[in-house]
Amino acid sequence: MALIVQKYGGTSVADIDRIKAVAMRAVETAKQGNKVIVVVSAMSGETDKLTAFAHDITGRPDEREMDMLLSSGERVTSSLMAMAIMELGYGSISLTGRQVGIITDSSHTKAMIESIGSDRLKEALDENKIPVVAGFQGINELSDVTTLGRGGSDTTAVAIAAALNADICEIYTDVEGVYTADPRLVPDTRKMERISYDEMLEMASLGAKVLHERAVEFAKKYNVPLVVRSSFNNAPGTLVTKEDGDMEKSVVTGVAHNKNQARITIMGIPDRPGIAAAIFDDIAKANLNVDMIVQNISVSDNATDLSFTVSKAESEKALEITQKVSDKLNAKGVDMNKDVAKVSIVGVGMQSHFGVAAQMFDVLSKNGINIMMISTSEIKVSCVIDVGQVDAAVQALHDSFELAKQ
Repeated sequence: MALIVQKYGGTSVADIDRIKAVAMRAVETAKQGNKVIVVVSAMSGETDKLTAFAHDITGRPDEREMDMLLSSGERVTSSLMAMAIMELGYGSISLTGRQVGIITDSSHTKAMIESIGSDRLKEALDENKIPVVAGFQGINELSDVTTLGRGGSDTTAVAIAAALNADICEIYTDVEGVYTADPRLVPDTRKMERISYDEMLEMASLGAKVLHERAVEFAKKYNVPLVVRSSFNNAPGTLVTKEDGDMEKSVVTGVAHNKNQARITIMGIPDRPGIAAAIFDDIAKANLNVDMIVQNISVSDNATDLSFTVSKAESEKALEITQKVSDKLNAKGVDMNKDVAKVSIVGVGMQSHFGVAAQMFDVLSKNGINIMMISTSEIKVSCVIDVGQVDAAVQALHDSFELAKQ
């Protein structure tokens, strides 16, 4: 008997027919002798609809109230799913993040999980019920509702799997697994049978939307086997697991891209110690995530330019903070460009192969694609380019590294 956590995304529970189909899959898994916990997202489009309601009222909704509002989408799905399971003759109970005991910090709209209770879930499993958990949410020490950010239901599922020492966590979505590139951009992209935690973590952080970045971090930390599968068929999916020697044979595993980028540049900053700290300290206090950072070499007037990237969703807030910092530092000004994107190559094989970055730069150059910023790690190389050239860049890199081949 195995303990299986199944997470279903918004497209998998998009309407009542899909909810019934998912309920049937969960019940069939239980009838095979397994204990099953289901974690659900809001129905497709529901979070966007609720967000639009908030912005119809105010241009800058209060983050605590946004958490209260958006958490309702998953509660609707969980209760409907529990009803659908019971209609099939199997016991079930829907549970909110509060009822499960998911405790987070107080960073509204992007809270971090601090602990998870297991008693309520174990009780339901002992009663041969399938508990259905509303993903994406928890409570802080003040008992205020918090949410885990976009894709947070993945994190809920993996965290529950870790807390209960589940045998596997299945992430069900509208694709059959993890691909070497976005299938919408690359016709000959290939589904991978397996991928390492580190590679998946990089792919998720660099724009691959199939898994939430923090979910992969949890899985790696607690060694939770993940399988990404389609809820629309019975294809085997992609296993996310520990790295092994065979994985290093492929120099590059996949190409990722992210169009949700903005580049902010502070011009003419006095070139003296502590300037970077002054800039990014205020940004960090606002809970904004900075990705790439590039500082130009100081010119003759002892001033320099500094550029960094943030998500478009956080760009206006980051710009406002940066402008205030710029004024304090007597910099020459601040510029923001939202017409940028990031394209990346990922692979654990890069650790033992030379010339990978050079090949990437050469491919982009031959396709007339200018590189604005570069970031590297042991297993990835990322470039910021013009957003209009992303599709061509992804296809060219996929072809150059022969990722369509098995």
